[in-house]
Amino acid sequence: MGRIVVISTGGTIASRWQGSGFAADADGREVMATAPLPEDITVEVVDLFSVNSPRLTTAHQLTLLRTVHEVLADPDVDGVVVTHGTDTLEESAFLVDLHHHDPRTVVFTGAQRPMGTADGDGPANLYDALLTAANTRGLGVLISFAGRVHAARGTVKTQAVALDAFADPSKELLGKIGFGKVTMLRTPLRPEPLPLPAMPELPPRVDMVMHHADGDPVLLNAAVAAGARGIVLIGTGAGNATPEIVAAVKEAIGRGVLVALTTRVPAGPVTEIYTHGGAVDLVAAGAVPTGTLRAGQARIAVLSALLAAADPAEQARVLARALGTQDAALVQA
Repeated sequence: MGRIVVISTGGTIASRWQGSGFAADADGREVMATAPLPEDITVEVVDLFSVNSPRLTTAHQLTLLRTVHEVLADPDVDGVVVTHGTDTLEESAFLVDLHHHDPRTVVFTGAQRPMGTADGDGPANLYDALLTAANTRGLGVLISFAGRVHAARGTVKTQAVALDAFADPSKELLGKIGFGKVTMLRTPLRPEPLPLPAMPELPPRVDMVMHHADGDPVLLNAAVAAGARGIVLIGTGAGNATPEIVAAVKEAIGRGVLVALTTRVPAGPVTEIYTHGGAVDLVAAGAVPTGTLRAGQARIAVLSALLAAADPAEQARVLARALGTQDAALVQA
């Protein structure tokens, strides 16, 4: 079926007991040794790094992005699997998807239970990811976990410890895996991919600020004062806050800060319904609504926009493109 390259980055799938808790310390070859290979698949391993995914930095993620592109520069490669910690998998997968212009599939997977445990889920997840990478095309970046296939865009970690850890709360399941077969149920919609960004000496700071009862602009203003070039405002409901936060957003945008608006509600789109500090006013102030993308992926979209352009107006246009909110931006993969 094909030649698959596995890029190992750590996470629970590569974790062992450290005396007081689990941490990633196994290399990719050790991880691969735990899993059976689907028939007619050959595997090569790239040991990129081995860290717990909460410790990932923008530099780690951009290195992963460039490594995927370097691997796919070889026409004899049929697909890529990335083993990754589940805590920030949704962010890294979405970053790669934003810049993925190749018909060959990149599949992210990981585990909720450490390697070597009797009930570990890593081997089965890795087998399924290899099968998916070898048998799908033109779908962008996917997440394979617990016998299910998800599009990178919109998929988030929905369970802290349960094995079926990922879902897109706003969309139906993309595909499923069973009895050695991958069945796709629909085709995901993806915007045109962004160009591969340069590796900056110092990545731009992008912060997230959540609104809540009694919320005020203190943390948003602090992010601007700390040098944030981008901010994701996590509103309530369909993307709402207060008039005071609207004023702070308008001031931040006036200073060249790129602001995206999402919501803390698990499912459904940011929608301009309410004024008096709601999404109507926030969008009018210049915040870019993120549709159904939630905070972690909205932050990645802002980061990609900042890396793509220097002019604030162009950054906002790139962000809209990354979010799929430009006219005719969404195309079938």
